[in-house]
Amino acid sequence: MKILAIDTSALTATAAILADGKLISEISTTTALNHSVTVMPMIDELLKKVNMDISEIDLFACSEGPGSFTGLRIGIGTVKGLAYGLSKKVVGVSTLLALAHNISCTDLVIAPIMDARRSQVYNALYKYVEGNLTEITPPRALSVEELCDEISEKTIFVGDGVLAYKDKISEFLGDKAVFASPQNMLQRAGSVAYAALYKEPIDAEALTAVYLRKPQAEREREEKEAL
Repeated sequence: MKILAIDTSALTATAAILADGKLISEISTTTALNHSVTVMPMIDELLKKVNMDISEIDLFACSEGPGSFTGLRIGIGTVKGLAYGLSKKVVGVSTLLALAHNISCTDLVIAPIMDARRSQVYNALYKYVEGNLTEITPPRALSVEELCDEISEKTIFVGDGVLAYKDKISEFLGDKAVFASPQNMLQRAGSVAYAALYKEPIDAEALTAVYLRKPQAEREREEKEAL
């Protein structure tokens, strides 16, 4: 089984190929460039590095959200287009679950957090149970203060929300807060690919984004209408 996975849910754009359960190639870049410009060249470079044709890919996977509205549309659109063209199946993976897969061999609760703006983070809580990464709190949007109020045991935080709120989390939780190493802090397509192994493939047309919140433009319009 060969899986090509991408994640364009945030500032980081990343692509990877997993073959028979082994990560054989991965590329990540964190720049201000539009993901629509970077993602296809990244995929092309990946395939060239491992001397593989796109037709050899058995399954396409991508982050389904939460995350940047534009970024998610780019990633999902890319995967759908490739899958349609090759009559292959797809898998959508929660961005938060993929971030949790960046962390292994721990008994701690894993708390992926993504900066959702408006003083909120996207978050879910996970823990390894008998070697399997298990969701203990489903994805939601909430304030850092609300999240910290829920934390009662040592927890490892991962995701770009750490870059924005590390000091506040440390202030609230003290030594109960542990932070992922820099190389595992942000999105990795390899983690999307590994998470995809545990999900049932679907037809490309069934793949949709999971936003958790309404688009900013829609929220602002509703706020104006409420005045």
